[in-house]
Amino acid sequence: MTLLALALMGLAAGGVLHVAHASDAARWAWAATTAVVLLPTLVSIIKGLLRRETGVDLIAVLAMVGALALGEYLAGAIISVMLTGGAALERFAVARARRELSALLKRAPRVAHRRVGADISDVDVAEVGLGDFLVIKPGEVVPADGILSSGSAVLDESALTGESKPVQLDAGTPVRSGGTNAGGPFELRVTASAAESTYAGIIRLVKAAEESKAPFIRLADRYALGFFGLTLALSGFAWFAGGSPSRALAVLVVATPCPLILAAPAALLAGVSRAAKHGIIVKGGGPLETLARAKVLLLDKTGTVTSARPQVVAVETFGPMSSDDVVRHAASVEQLSVHPFAPAILAEARSRSVEPSFPADVREQMGTGIEGTVDGRRVAVGQLAFAAPDTPRTPELRSIKMRTAVEGSSSVYVSINGSLAGVLLIQDPIRPEAPRALRSLRAAGVQRIHMVTGDHPDVAELVGDAVGVDRVFTERTPEEKVEVIKVVRAEGITAMVGDGINDAPALALADIGVAMGARGATAASEAADVVLTADRLEGLLLATRIAQHTRRIALESIFVGMGLSLVAMLFAAAGYITPVAGAILQEGIDVLVILNALRALGGGGLITPKRPEVKGLAQRLASAHRSLRPHVSELAALAARLDSLEPSDARAQLERLHEMLETKLWPHEREEQQTAYPLLGKMLKDEDPTGPLIQTHHEIHRLARLFGRLVSQLPPEGPRAEDLRDLRRALYGLHAILTLHFAQEEELYSLFEA
Repeated sequence: MTLLALALMGLAAGGVLHVAHASDAARWAWAATTAVVLLPTLVSIIKGLLRRETGVDLIAVLAMVGALALGEYLAGAIISVMLTGGAALERFAVARARRELSALLKRAPRVAHRRVGADISDVDVAEVGLGDFLVIKPGEVVPADGILSSGSAVLDESALTGESKPVQLDAGTPVRSGGTNAGGPFELRVTASAAESTYAGIIRLVKAAEESKAPFIRLADRYALGFFGLTLALSGFAWFAGGSPSRALAVLVVATPCPLILAAPAALLAGVSRAAKHGIIVKGGGPLETLARAKVLLLDKTGTVTSARPQVVAVETFGPMSSDDVVRHAASVEQLSVHPFAPAILAEARSRSVEPSFPADVREQMGTGIEGTVDGRRVAVGQLAFAAPDTPRTPELRSIKMRTAVEGSSSVYVSINGSLAGVLLIQDPIRPEAPRALRSLRAAGVQRIHMVTGDHPDVAELVGDAVGVDRVFTERTPEEKVEVIKVVRAEGITAMVGDGINDAPALALADIGVAMGARGATAASEAADVVLTADRLEGLLLATRIAQHTRRIALESIFVGMGLSLVAMLFAAAGYITPVAGAILQEGIDVLVILNALRALGGGGLITPKRPEVKGLAQRLASAHRSLRPHVSELAALAARLDSLEPSDARAQLERLHEMLETKLWPHEREEQQTAYPLLGKMLKDEDPTGPLIQTHHEIHRLARLFGRLVSQLPPEGPRAEDLRDLRRALYGLHAILTLHFAQEEELYSLFEA
């Protein structure tokens, strides 16, 4: 910046002296300006040569030396302004591109409010320890990971995930550092020190991104070496053919480019910055450029293709108790359990709007089950041998065992007073956005997609078929995942996506490692080149599109800059451009190239604005699906136990399901067809999938009407033996088509919920 100021002052002073008819003084001012810039630039060039780094600044040095030797002082001064101005423009470009990255660093909290008893004191965040209670005031950034100790909180986590919608948290919920308190003050109990928390991990990743140098920039250096040789050859030819050293100088002047030096770094840093704005941390331009060229994608299963958040997918009952009652009793004792399935069972109770009771005399056997007294009844939840050890192995139980083996689900048995009441089937669901995200990645240029997991082949291949991968590698240890990477790298540049510690070695070995939904300084986030802070697979698609868009702009900037300079060099060699005019022309080329590189900060049609009304409607309908899903599961469950129910009880449950179909399910489907489908069709245009979904609605309506007719024709005492076949057929048919239909719609809605 100092050299730029001196160059501008010297050029302006020379101009004033020239206008004042002090030509000799003006020439001396311009010569001094050239010399002032030439000397430090020459020193920098020599240092670079000693490091075996060659750049096109060498052409600028030759041009300034030639200008001084031939008395073209004005041209030398303009080159000086151009060179220093290009460096200043690069500084501006880099600062502009790093704006989002710098914002992450600047907003890191320095002070925490620690409460000890009734006293609150301000301490340095480095002094915060495990178990401390911190008070987070409105507008402050959460300094450390913790648990919300009481009440509720509203957090803005846009700096972490790119999602602008505030997050509502209840007491007992984990809180990540880095979010901004968008509500009233709240208190959290620290579970990780500031140095080990989510935000500190992201800051380390940001610093690594800033310090990294991309291989793509070294590729630009190779272009620079070839361009330097071409410039010398053309300059020598101009001197020889024209018989004038001024022509050679003019060629050197217009060949003094910043495109090769500035275009690639500015574009790649802009791409890194843009990715950070959307919750994607890229460790420099190199990984971004490599991601743009990835042809093979290797996915971990759990936590990447699946959500790693278990859900209750079905409730089977044994005896007269309804599925709602089974869930209520199970949730009551699970309130005090530390088992990973406890949140899923409690979530199922909330979705069914059943209120658990607080249990008494609770005893948990770690890894096996938990039991307690609920409303005077002894309730046990867990493995069959724990919950109801004396239960005979009936055909129903064998059927459940086979189903869990095929589907990869887990069974949680519930007994009341020692008698088996029901079983909850729990599964890690496939992310609803996964199939479409993988199809879009193929369209973006990924040629092969594989999945690697430590799971059994039956489970893994079921998931792989559902999302459409090319090959599934099953039962692989962390060491064997590394061997898989070595195998698939032969197919092309390989990106590995994972989320756990067991994925870290493979992430480190892959050409580009991507950590999915990383939380803090995990092994996966430290080993990966790209970290998706938002826990959605679509982040990988967005990162790939940003990388490809950025690389395309970097290449455009390099080759357009070189092409324009080459055309100007030919005109200069022919004598049509003087050294002074060439200097001004080259300055314009440099500005054009830098501004083009900054296009990587946005544009390109990568991020399609989502209409708020569509997003809100999609979220509301997806929520309706979650509330209806237990009723859909009940269709198959009732069909399976019709034989074991008393006819009067069977009639009551059939009528209840028919009422649900008429008052809840069909109005929901009708609302989707009338309100959501037209809006979604307009947004997706050529990809409009609503036609087949409407046909599915017709089939749902047909089966629901058939079921209603069958129920209305039942005798008062309940279904007869000859009625059961048709009733089961209708119930199983409705369950199958509704399960498929919900999955299709939820994949579609996931596009607009993000």
